[in-house]
Amino acid sequence: MSNGQESHVVDSGHAAGEGERLAPAWATVVATFFGIGKLRPGPGTWGSAATVLLWAGFAHALSPSLRTPVAIALAGIVILAGIPAATQVARATGGKDPQFVVIDEVAGQLISLISAPLAWKTFVAGFILFRIFDILKPAPVRQLERLPEGTGIMLDDVAAGLYALAVMQLLLHLGLLK
Repeated sequence: MSNGQESHVVDSGHAAGEGERLAPAWATVVATFFGIGKLRPGPGTWGSAATVLLWAGFAHALSPSLRTPVAIALAGIVILAGIPAATQVARATGGKDPQFVVIDEVAGQLISLISAPLAWKTFVAGFILFRIFDILKPAPVRQLERLPEGTGIMLDDVAAGLYALAVMQLLLHLGLLK
């Protein structure tokens, strides 16, 4: 490109032809969560699984008093970076919500794990709950998809993560994840 910025092909792997738009490299890296969105089948599930595993490892290194604020801060950072990244990639591909954009799953999955104890049962429950709400998209999750570009891509998964968080906290309160 003439502006000196590196770009990446963001579609299913073919080289860009004349006049085809490419997303900036940073947007592709963020939107695909460092390429995890290119894994098949089910890139969203891969993005969620990677998030659970990374959070499990990272959270164990934190003092218990820092885990909740750090999870909230990380989710906020992912959302703030994800909206423009998803916008750039969606524009470049011409798709409304390209499957390989998984930064939205990262945000939603992180939200589902806020204040959850570090135990295999809560990690599995958070993963399953988030995937269920992300796939079923109960109201108003589906309506949030209609928001423009990266905002719609990200916020429906944020809402799915909030549903999963609420159910997770209910299950913990009821003692069903001991």
